[in-house]
Amino acid sequence: MTMSPLTAVVPERDSAAAVVRFRAVRAATERLAAPLETEDYVVSSMSDVSPAKWHLAHTTWFFETFVLAPHLEGYTPRDPKYAFLFNSYYVQAGERHCRAQRGLVTRPTVREVFAYRAHVDEAMDTLFAQLAHDADHPAWTVIDLGTHHEQQHQELFVTDIKHVFWTNPVHPAYYAVVPGRVNAVPQSWLTVPEGLAEIGFAGSGFHFDNEAPRHRTWLSGARVAHRLVTNGEFAEFVSDGGYRKPALWLSAGFAAAQERAWHAPLYWQRVEDAWVEFTLAGDQPLDPDAPVTHVSFYEADAFARWAGARLPTEAEWEVAARDQPVTGRFADAGLLHPGANAAPGPQQFYGDAWQWTQSAYLPYPGFTAAEGALGEYNGKFMSDQWVLRGASCATPASHARHTYRNFFPSDARWQFSGIRLATDP
Repeated sequence: MTMSPLTAVVPERDSAAAVVRFRAVRAATERLAAPLETEDYVVSSMSDVSPAKWHLAHTTWFFETFVLAPHLEGYTPRDPKYAFLFNSYYVQAGERHCRAQRGLVTRPTVREVFAYRAHVDEAMDTLFAQLAHDADHPAWTVIDLGTHHEQQHQELFVTDIKHVFWTNPVHPAYYAVVPGRVNAVPQSWLTVPEGLAEIGFAGSGFHFDNEAPRHRTWLSGARVAHRLVTNGEFAEFVSDGGYRKPALWLSAGFAAAQERAWHAPLYWQRVEDAWVEFTLAGDQPLDPDAPVTHVSFYEADAFARWAGARLPTEAEWEVAARDQPVTGRFADAGLLHPGANAAPGPQQFYGDAWQWTQSAYLPYPGFTAAEGALGEYNGKFMSDQWVLRGASCATPASHARHTYRNFFPSDARWQFSGIRLATDP
């Protein structure tokens, strides 16, 4: 990191636009919560999944802790105990409740958490009034970070509640919209030329610290697939015994597949000789043309080997994607499920599914973590994880860009994670 957990390089900050963005993001989170019943807010179905109520409170705690406490004189927390309950991993910000036990916290109630959000939003309005004519105030940089942080949790909110509903034996629906179907285009390839390439964020606007500094890296040349791997293509891998062939797998991946009885992507189920996929609209017949999702790095890597290909490096992905428009099936469409795209040419670089790369999540050359608790935002996770690129159907459109570096451990499956193939030239 060069300055902070984000870098916002703008000639003159538009503070009014920042306020509009803050309010829009906060409202979008609460719209995601609207379909839930009170009982849905409290459940944690595994250690990676946080309760919906916790996401609502944690994103609020972020603004309270890093914006209001240092920058709004006289600010009074609604409840000092919330700092312990709703801190996530910021060790320098104080003690934290155990992540795996978040689903055991019945109080504060859902009503009280929404009151907490209102309390902090009201205090933020007071701060906005004070900062209206001070575009250079340091609070604005952290407010930018806080809104993007909340958008990250909007995506987690969706993927977490999907896992919660899937673990319920009746497989309830979060919403009733069933996406339409189209045929996938035939697979073709983009050429990534050999030579030096610059990757990383450049220009104005927001980016996270792990996207910088921009630097040069050598590419040996590659071909990157025009579209994502489909459910139908992955079903062929399953039918061919892909999960039972150790030669296709990394050793740790094959061990994980055997120990956890993986035989298909996370939400697939075989019903009367046909695949059914659990979606946020409930159980649906598997769409063979839609991108496969909810596969781990291990599964993506094994499929690529079975297909006679490999996963792209993140540099190859970025070079292939940087001239593509940042458009796709995002959360804003309200579908919250990936789908095929019948248009010719390169597609699905953004939206639909995050795409595993073969690149370990490591700092770029010259990366330096910022001082203080916000320096823990990204840097301390640069170990034992893999980079994913693009965005998913649960990502807000304004949160996507071609330099974004998402990251998860090798066995993570509950995110909308998919596969884009690459080959050597």
